[in-house]
Amino acid sequence: MLIRGRGISTGKASGPLLVSPQPISFLGGVDPESGIIVEKGHPLNGKCIAGKVLVFPYGKGSTVGSYVLYALSQNKHAPSAIVNAEAEAIIATGAIIGKIPMIDRIDVSLTRLKNGTRVTVDGGLGEMEYEGELAQG
Repeated sequence: MLIRGRGISTGKASGPLLVSPQPISFLGGVDPESGIIVEKGHPLNGKCIAGKVLVFPYGKGSTVGSYVLYALSQNKHAPSAIVNAEAEAIIATGAIIGKIPMIDRIDVSLTRLKNGTRVTVDGGLGEMEYEGELAQG
């Protein structure tokens, strides 16, 4: 199934989905050395984002979060791609400088995307190839 959106950061990458219903702060919320979400109380606390297509509504927190995404990329612990409901400057900048493909405004609700489903994100075309069935919703 082809899901369309808006391209934010170019490139093409694949991986299993890791879906968060809540925003993510990269500064203090994600360990740049390991790629593990460390924000207490976050639904993905303890999960590793490395090599996953990370799906979350939008980013939150400090502008330094852009550099944390870049550091994750340099440390080989970045998500393979990012999908947001609505991109904002912190996450978009981090994805661009970290060379992480990113799209937003997809034509399917994020809540219908299933964890673990394999997808391919094309940030240049603003598309995601989804290999499975969507969740009810």
